[in-house]
Amino acid sequence: MRWASALSQNARLEDAVVETAATIREALSGTSPDLVAAFVSAHHRPAYVRLGELIQRQLPGSLVLGCTAFGVIGDGHEVEGEPALSLTAASLPGVDLQTLRVEELPSGTPEELRQAFGIRAERPHLLLLADPLTLDASELVSALDAAYPGMTKIGGLASGGASPGENRLFLGDEALWGGAVGVALSGNLAVDTIVAQGCRPIGRPMLVTRCEGNIAHELDGKPPLAVLRDLFETLDERDRDLFQSSLFAGVEMREERVEYHEGELLVRNLVGADSDTGALAIGAPLHNMQVVQFLLRDARTAEEDLARLLDRSKQRGVSPRGALLFSCVGRGAHLFGKPDHDSDLFRAKVGPVPLGGFFCNGEIGPVGGSTFLHGYTSAFALFREAR
Repeated sequence: MRWASALSQNARLEDAVVETAATIREALSGTSPDLVAAFVSAHHRPAYVRLGELIQRQLPGSLVLGCTAFGVIGDGHEVEGEPALSLTAASLPGVDLQTLRVEELPSGTPEELRQAFGIRAERPHLLLLADPLTLDASELVSALDAAYPGMTKIGGLASGGASPGENRLFLGDEALWGGAVGVALSGNLAVDTIVAQGCRPIGRPMLVTRCEGNIAHELDGKPPLAVLRDLFETLDERDRDLFQSSLFAGVEMREERVEYHEGELLVRNLVGADSDTGALAIGAPLHNMQVVQFLLRDARTAEEDLARLLDRSKQRGVSPRGALLFSCVGRGAHLFGKPDHDSDLFRAKVGPVPLGGFFCNGEIGPVGGSTFLHGYTSAFALFREAR
């Protein structure tokens, strides 16, 4: 297995494809890749409708998967809001690739969903891209989880347009409007994931002791707003400022236990409160005896969170051959004040692994054994041989 990543800021798309493809061929010693993940900025509209065709002309025999994006990541660098094309390619001996195209959300039993999605590979891993303006991606990942509960699913939502019809999804030589596309990979391939949600806990983990839907009426037997008032009094000045604008709830997603395990919280917004009853609405369904932890988010916390998760991955002995990064448009230079923050941190912690990807309007990745749509997250897919 060999991976390579290339980036071009050439203003003419045809020249950018030639430039990045030449870098890919050189890195792969002249071998044409099996898979090319391609991410292109909206500056290349309307030429990008030919992107798959142009790539396959330069890298014959490769399967192209990609989308339009506000910012792209290639060759370990991040370009936001400027003309750019990123190609990340892999030669994958012993790996089977099956494409997925979703135009409308299916429904039904898990078997009916499997029939609709049509993925027949054994123990596949799925790279998934969707247009958030034409499809409910959260419902899509829930349906995929129901159909394939053991499948790793990771990816992101196209960010190259602000209204329906402006995004494009690339699959093979097609430039598709709307829905979702993906590639299921099976065989001699392992995919490790890192989902850095950029938050840190404040206070202590608590149990939901009374709830209804997504509304928490009691945490550890107390009204949530009373818990928050007490918590606020324990914080320093900096955290009190963050508390006003960057407060979130982390929800434990593993139902078979009640104890808190760091890194397995699903970060969700606080969406409402009732000052009369002290109840709090959280952007996720709740159940009694579930762990909830309040969280804060800022640039320093996001850096510390990602560094911790990358260190943990390294300690597990994960040695990837290539990687894809699906990062929120709210991270990058907007959050950290400089480009290449997450890419540089990845290189410092993991090493000179070929890294590509894009800035998403929502990130897809697993937390606690289930797949979710995230925000303000950097979700990494790390690829290596399974044996």
